[in-house]
Amino acid sequence: MLNPADHELIQAAIEASRNAYIPYSGYAVGAALLTVDGAVYTGCNVENAGYTPTVCAERTALFKAVSEGQRQFERIAVVTRDGGSPCGVCRQVMFEFSPGMTVLMADLDGKLHLRTTVAELLPHGFGPANLQ
Repeated sequence: MLNPADHELIQAAIEASRNAYIPYSGYAVGAALLTVDGAVYTGCNVENAGYTPTVCAERTALFKAVSEGQRQFERIAVVTRDGGSPCGVCRQVMFEFSPGMTVLMADLDGKLHLRTTVAELLPHGFGPANLQ
């Protein structure tokens, strides 16, 4: 059973997925990122004919938050049609800011498939501490 806060975050991610630009894969992804001070930043995937310029929903939400001065994150909800997991690049970007952040993976109907942390998704991750 989802707690109300997780349900709300997953619903925000579902709403964000409706803006996905996915003419090639048809695979919509939405993300909703909760900061420690309670702000929510959403993102969707945006594809490109050149493929490499494509950006995932998770990074869109994170970069929006970072560009507005946020650096501490509590939770992120990621939704796909099948409850898919964040890609490796997104895991690395999330690890940069919040290795302990909770990650909720749900489908577009709001069913939670997995609750985990960034550190569990990217064990032995490379982060800022490695560069000191």
